[in-house]
Amino acid sequence: MENLLHLWHNTGLHQMEPGQGVMIAIGMLLLYLAINKNFEPLLLVPIGFGGVLANIPGAGLAEQGGILHIFYTVGIESGAFPLIIFMGVGAMTDFGPLLSNPRTLFLGAAAQFGIFVTLMGAVLLSALGVFDFSLADAAAIGIIGGADGPTSIYVASKLAPDLLGAIAVASYSYMALVPLIQPPIMRALTSEKERKIKMVQLRHVSQREKIIFPLLLLLLVAFLLPDAAPLLGMFCFGNLMKECAVVDRLSNTTQNSLINTVTIFLGLAVGSKLSADKFLDYTTFGILLLGMVAFAIGTASGVIMAKLLNKVSKQHINPLIGSAGVSAVPMAARVSNKLGLEADPHNFLLMHAMGPNVAGVIGSAVAAGIMINYVAG
Repeated sequence: MENLLHLWHNTGLHQMEPGQGVMIAIGMLLLYLAINKNFEPLLLVPIGFGGVLANIPGAGLAEQGGILHIFYTVGIESGAFPLIIFMGVGAMTDFGPLLSNPRTLFLGAAAQFGIFVTLMGAVLLSALGVFDFSLADAAAIGIIGGADGPTSIYVASKLAPDLLGAIAVASYSYMALVPLIQPPIMRALTSEKERKIKMVQLRHVSQREKIIFPLLLLLLVAFLLPDAAPLLGMFCFGNLMKECAVVDRLSNTTQNSLINTVTIFLGLAVGSKLSADKFLDYTTFGILLLGMVAFAIGTASGVIMAKLLNKVSKQHINPLIGSAGVSAVPMAARVSNKLGLEADPHNFLLMHAMGPNVAGVIGSAVAAGIMINYVAG
């Protein structure tokens, strides 16, 4: 009888706490959204499964020495995984639409406005006693507005590692919900006439331009803002491998097997931070709320910037592509294209929207560098 009692005490059922049960259910919900609703499955599947593993009572997978903790220490605490992901994203990116219409760089820059507004909002709410966020916490939360998962993880690992789980889930959740969150904002800020604006065909961008641009971008930003160099450096290196056309094997590896492998371990490592003791509190609610505000402001800022550019330019921009200034590549561009086709079945905006979409990736990396430089410093 004593042996049976000892066995029962060692089971997960006996050791299960209510919070762990809730987090396992949340992990299952993430898996459901990824598998059944196709919401960012490449990341939500490993994150959701990692969250389930991290909350199995007595298993200790996310504790010191556990396999998930090792993944986190090696890949996220060191900053390696987000940087490798950025290299893969760079290898899959085409700067052509941005180079053919440089004005779209302003749209990507404007969409980062939500990051800084949310930072100030988080600081204000903390000053009022609503939340208890430090300046570093507020900066890490604000980056969610860039809709760039790897950047959010990278900044959180540097500035607010205790909030990493909530920030990562919020960032990737809002990226996955782009088709639901952005359209109402875009429709509210544009008229039917504006949504029907047709943009001129993009000019051809030479291979030489595509090779020179990532090199100039890296040097310009890195010398002015060294803290942005890790993210932009990996992004530009990945893009250079793609465009130079002499290392196709390396480029293909970076675009496929490397980024896929790292995505698996990144997702599991993020999931390890979804343990009940770290995730289920009032702070997490504040992060999710502020992240939504950041994303909404970023979307609105890009659309408004496009409308302002139309006031001073004879060659009009369809304001719908301004929402693609958030760096959810290429989903935000697809949403812009979809709303353009709803207004006019012959109005194809996808390639035009890729300009601000790529600019948003650059903008979020620069914003991350600014945050790390001024807050961590």
